Amino acid sequence: MLPPFRNEPFLDFSDERNAAPMREALANVESEFGREYPIIIGGKRYTTGDMLASPNPSNFDEVVGLMHKATPDLADKAIEEATHAFQEWKRVDAVERARYLLNFASLLRKRKAEFTALMVLEVGKSWAEADADVAEAIDFAEFYAREMIRYSREQELTPLAGEQNELYYIPLGVGVVVPPWNFPLAIMAGMTLASVVAGNTVVLKPSSDSPVIAAKFVELLEAVSLPAGVVNFVPGSGARIGDHLVGHPKTRFIAFTGSKEVGLHINELAAKTAEGQVWIKRVVAEMGGKDTIVVDETADLDAVVEGAVAAAFGYSGQKCSACSRLVVVDEVYNEVVARVADRAAQIKVGPVKDRENWMGPVSSKSAYQTILDYIDIGKGEGKLMAGGGPLKEDQRGWFIKPTVIGEVDAQARISQEEIFGPVLATFRAKDFDEAIDIANNTQFGLTGALYSRERKRLERARRDFHVGNLYLNRKCTGALVDVHPFGGFNMSGTDSKAGGRDYLMLFSQAKSVSEKL
Repeated sequence: MLPPFRNEPFLDFSDERNAAPMREALANVESEFGREYPIIIGGKRYTTGDMLASPNPSNFDEVVGLMHKATPDLADKAIEEATHAFQEWKRVDAVERARYLLNFASLLRKRKAEFTALMVLEVGKSWAEADADVAEAIDFAEFYAREMIRYSREQELTPLAGEQNELYYIPLGVGVVVPPWNFPLAIMAGMTLASVVAGNTVVLKPSSDSPVIAAKFVELLEAVSLPAGVVNFVPGSGARIGDHLVGHPKTRFIAFTGSKEVGLHINELAAKTAEGQVWIKRVVAEMGGKDTIVVDETADLDAVVEGAVAAAFGYSGQKCSACSRLVVVDEVYNEVVARVADRAAQIKVGPVKDRENWMGPVSSKSAYQTILDYIDIGKGEGKLMAGGGPLKEDQRGWFIKPTVIGEVDAQARISQEEIFGPVLATFRAKDFDEAIDIANNTQFGLTGALYSRERKRLERARRDFHVGNLYLNRKCTGALVDVHPFGGFNMSGTDSKAGGRDYLMLFSQAKSVSEKL
């Protein structure tokens, strides 16, 4: 019998027993820089010669890996192999499918340093942020394995004399999984493993900004003997490969995490019925956020500063849950914003291979330029309090100073548009009511937080602060599997709760069977 689920603990890298293996892992990953990675379909390797280079964002002269890009014909082959594999995989007992996930979690624990180091070097996560990403991937495997066993048990129904009635969950079919680069292991593993443990097969199209991590993930699935064709690895561009996979008539569902624009595009494509298609495709979309921390005059201001800075600038603000808006009531606005700006200016920024650098680069050249453009817009929409540009003009990585912009209007562009970088806009509210109004004035509804000692206001936030994940007197980032089931409202997605107890239902369909006795 399995023990109850417990979250994977985070490592303390101030302990040399954890730091030494990490330094060794970094060196090992660097020794593989420039390696080529193939497409994997039905357990077979394919190469095309059309290569995608994945640079180190802390030093873009270094290439972490080279990825062969799939063609539309190979994408079709991946769908066919997944369709073929589904005929056997859907019949595998749920407990047996769960064991694959438990084995995966065990092996990932043994290779935790390797995957942590890979994230430091391919996507610029700090040691602590990368370790947390690996821990979350382990959590997803452990939790969804247990959930599948629970889903497979007899479901309670109201009895009816003279009939034997039952309800059970069956898989959907072939799914296309499109993960993001910012949680390149955890979210990819979560969406893929949820699909697989529910009895589906998968075509995995990784992010072009983190393909090496995805390739290593697939190698790990092979190491636990997951049958060939259950997960097929098809790197390539969204426009050439992603759209093709989404629109394929044999694609049954799409699991996506990323921007609002791409998510809506996928939803639109999936809604069109292709010739030969016999189902309505299901879309599970986790999209963007414009997340707000609200502070009233009763709040613990030390906790506010600590939480706001961590939520705004952890992983360079590249989290859909990151705080990009700080709304403070007038009475304490000046003090809070000054202290936050001062703390932001003290953040040590640099290559995250060095553990002493708390904040690293942004993910790519395109992200770097987009964020700098938004900073220029913000300078015209408010008062620059900290940061405001590149770390250095001659740098070899995509580093941006933690930026705080004060006195922003609630309808300004930097208030309404997702920046996805180390930029925090601050707002002065005349009172708590206005602060809540500002918090709710975007098209998103992912995370939010309120710092207050006033019970009525905490209860008002529970009722009226319209986000999928609300945090009271703590920061708005750092969701844990089965502790804070994660997913938002409105343009933040399809209201799914990753790491929650209803998540596997999104990858299943319920079948009711009644027999007359």
